[in-house]
Amino acid sequence: MPFLFDNSYSRLPDAFFSRTEPSPVSAPVMIQLNHDLAAELGIDIARLDSPEGLTILAGNHVPDGSEPLAMAYSGHQFGGFSPQLGDGRAILLGEVIGKAIIRYDIQLKGSGPTPFSRRGDGRSALGPVLREYIVSEAMAALGVPTTRALAAVASGDDVARNGMEPGGVLTRVASSHIRIGTFQWFAAREDHDNLKVLADYVIDRHYPDVRKEENQYRALLDRVIGRQAKLIAHWMQLGFIHGVMNTDNMTVSGETIDYGPCAFLDKYDPVKTFSSIDRQGRYAFSNQGPIAHWNLTRFAETLLPLLDNDPKKSVAQAEAALDQFPSLYQNALQKRFTAKIGIEGGDASDWSMAENLLSAMEKGEADFTQVFRHLPESLESGNDNAVARFFNQPEAIAAWLSNWRSCLHQFDRSQVLALMRRTNPVFIPRNHRIEEVIKAGNGGDFTPFHDLHQVLRNPFEEQAEFTKYEDSPTPDEVVRETFCGT
Repeated sequence: MPFLFDNSYSRLPDAFFSRTEPSPVSAPVMIQLNHDLAAELGIDIARLDSPEGLTILAGNHVPDGSEPLAMAYSGHQFGGFSPQLGDGRAILLGEVIGKAIIRYDIQLKGSGPTPFSRRGDGRSALGPVLREYIVSEAMAALGVPTTRALAAVASGDDVARNGMEPGGVLTRVASSHIRIGTFQWFAAREDHDNLKVLADYVIDRHYPDVRKEENQYRALLDRVIGRQAKLIAHWMQLGFIHGVMNTDNMTVSGETIDYGPCAFLDKYDPVKTFSSIDRQGRYAFSNQGPIAHWNLTRFAETLLPLLDNDPKKSVAQAEAALDQFPSLYQNALQKRFTAKIGIEGGDASDWSMAENLLSAMEKGEADFTQVFRHLPESLESGNDNAVARFFNQPEAIAAWLSNWRSCLHQFDRSQVLALMRRTNPVFIPRNHRIEEVIKAGNGGDFTPFHDLHQVLRNPFEEQAEFTKYEDSPTPDEVVRETFCGT
């Protein structure tokens, strides 16, 4: 079979999941198979890229060694707690151990109803499948810890959303699908025995180094906090807005997961939201750090029974760990944004310079990616217009550019340029381009999907034949809302 499964999660107690099989679709068609990722996972590519493989990736056939299951979890959604969520339209086929001796989950999304579907059909529209494939693979190419897309399949069946839409199935790969909400599932039920089983499993799978620590569960909390601080700072560096940072959408492994109504900034706006369901701006761009802290507080609450037998000491341990987040996040944010302006390991004054640029970009309604992407050109040529042309009042940025160039005189010019060019992408998954992909795909044309995917494989490289993918949207192309795949 294409997959050599070694399933550890299915060996956990039954309270962790519900065993369920994917439901067949009528006429599956392969849209894209990720050969590079398949090779990393040690998968038999020839067998996967065959009629046999298509039946597996569509959910029409359960391969040997698979133990399909829907994972149980709870979660805070927009601040309100839901004690029972779980995989309502996703099924974990099993786990493989890749060539780097790292364990990965293989999961089908849109593969039919599960016991957690809550009256839903368990399916996915094709649009969200195309969006997640494009964005998750782009994030991987941009260096962001993320779930990956192994395959996108058109199901041949329509699903009822806003009217009838074509359906699809995504094969998602993750170092695990364990979420803060997974811990909340057991905490909400006061099932401390299985909470400990879960914590031990996560330590063994993701943080084996904490076994040497005196308090392993405090060390686990510290590691998760540290990874999330770095992850959210990386999102911010790229202008990425997740859109639905519920606790069931935050992994304990530190990977980005669940690309629903996600989007990238065009014009810089710190309070920007795209998600059609985020009416209050809870998950706006600049709120992502504070919301991560809030979510991690919910995670710490689940660990209280494990941190210490004395409740007061347990709370003190959790608070001490959580108190680290603001400085960890700020340090990561500062490092990433000073790198964007060509200064490695910048200090407080360098951070102030980056903040001043962001403030000018906000006032000038400047395109986030284009400004940073053209800073090297402006430095090399001394030409303000390389950057100023993206501001509605070009002269407003002249003083900043002059001060910035003066500051950089103390550094090696070639190193500064190289730092900016490996930090600031030329190409991102522009929202209007993704909408083009979805519209064409819904009509059966996947050429725009393949073209955009190809461009985003090398986001930091100039690609003269694809310069149109750099461009900001025209006024009639601007995407104002994005939608979940449910």
